[in-house]
Amino acid sequence: MLILGLLLIALGALAIVAALFTAGYSDSGHLELLGTDIGVLFLFFLGVGAGVAVLWGFTIAKFGTKRQLRQRRESKKLSELSERLEQSERDRSRDDDRDEDRPSP
Repeated sequence: MLILGLLLIALGALAIVAALFTAGYSDSGHLELLGTDIGVLFLFFLGVGAGVAVLWGFTIAKFGTKRQLRQRRESKKLSELSERLEQSERDRSRDDDRDEDRPSP
């Protein structure tokens, strides 16, 4: 999810930068963006879409980061619990071995 968020941010930023630096008026009175004649309304919706993509990208990246951190914490906790369980099983097996070595009264 983090990668998808970063990709959306990059695409939105790229669209905004392209609109800022390559947009100009053509001889026919229309806007020209990347060599293509477009209308003003299309340029407006392109900007809105780019802004939405950037905001959505930030949101997805934030949730993806939180999810990864939560999974790392859970994994670390599970590995610690597993290690403790293995240690207690080893201690129990040693105690059982010692009890078997003792003579019964």
